[in-house]
Amino acid sequence: MVDLSLTDEQQELRALAARVAGERYAPLALEWDRDGTHLPDAERRRLAELGFLGIAIPEAHGGAGGELLDALLVIEELAKRNQVAAFCAFEANTGPARVIEVFGTPEQRARLLPPIVAGEVTLAVSISEPDAGSAATDLTTTARREGDELVIDGMKRWCSGAGHAEQYLVYVRLDDQPGSRGIGAVVVDRDAPGVTFGPQERLMGFRGIPSADIFLDGVRVPVEDLIVPAGGFRQLFEAFSIERLGNATMSLAIGQDCVDRTAAYVQDRRQFGKPIVEFQTVQDQLADMIIQVEAARMLIWRAAAEAGRGTPDPLQASIAKCFANEMAKRVSDTAIMLHGGYGYHPEYHVERHHRNAHGWALGGGTPTIQRTRIVSQYLGRSFDQRR
Repeated sequence: MVDLSLTDEQQELRALAARVAGERYAPLALEWDRDGTHLPDAERRRLAELGFLGIAIPEAHGGAGGELLDALLVIEELAKRNQVAAFCAFEANTGPARVIEVFGTPEQRARLLPPIVAGEVTLAVSISEPDAGSAATDLTTTARREGDELVIDGMKRWCSGAGHAEQYLVYVRLDDQPGSRGIGAVVVDRDAPGVTFGPQERLMGFRGIPSADIFLDGVRVPVEDLIVPAGGFRQLFEAFSIERLGNATMSLAIGQDCVDRTAAYVQDRRQFGKPIVEFQTVQDQLADMIIQVEAARMLIWRAAAEAGRGTPDPLQASIAKCFANEMAKRVSDTAIMLHGGYGYHPEYHVERHHRNAHGWALGGGTPTIQRTRIVSQYLGRSFDQRR
């Protein structure tokens, strides 16, 4: 049986993150969402100084060497108050930086990880293309070797951080082998000659989290920046289980804040001469919200606790992400309904949460894809989607 109780150190870390989120980032959430404000560099450095960008990164590379659950606790507290601020901690602790930690060479880890932990660099992941979303192995961006360099040509889409992150972990096709066998990943600098960006997208949610197309035209990078060679795509997706738990935690934060705000609102709001929480229909809906949030938390914590400082079980990670993503959409929708007309107003925060909930369900493998993976992992067999 997995022990899901938090240690004293974890409780203190969680309390610190909650205090910082409440005092510093909660007052900025509506403004940043309204204006699409990206996280200022000064705030990224502030998060780094607090140690929030290296929680799960080894001490040898400037991090705290903590467990995955430690990082998720911080991500949840930040994300409940301000998802733009939380996204930086999400990327550093559960995003592409962890791919470098797991699969990079000692030299790559020593060179690439410390600047991320220090808040000097953000590393974004770039997988999707116009015709390669859920079918990621259809990607056509290529990287061919010329001497001591890789020459990259192609286009990437839906890259969160595009244009603002200083570096990108770009998934590329390294040879002519079909499907996943020719795919690997390479780090590309934002300022490398041949890298350009399309206009910033204006999305339903994720406002303040940059998103744009990336164009790579004869981009040359040293071979030393190849993180995973051809044939390592399955390894990359194994490490992606870490990202899935980070994604699920962002959804968990949405659900928990919607519960907290709705619980307060229904006790304060009066109709027909009494607080609306006294109506059984309201109680039933609030109860369902609480149940779904707690269930999502247990699935996420179980997977993280069993992983410790390692990589989560892919089955557990897919289950947690699928459930948490759909929970956040349902719970935020119910929160809007229980707030009535006020739920449709940005000042009450739940409509923003609902918009962001849909974004987390789309990113990192949709619930539909996760269901396919769940069955595949549970049965120990693969399914060819092309037949």
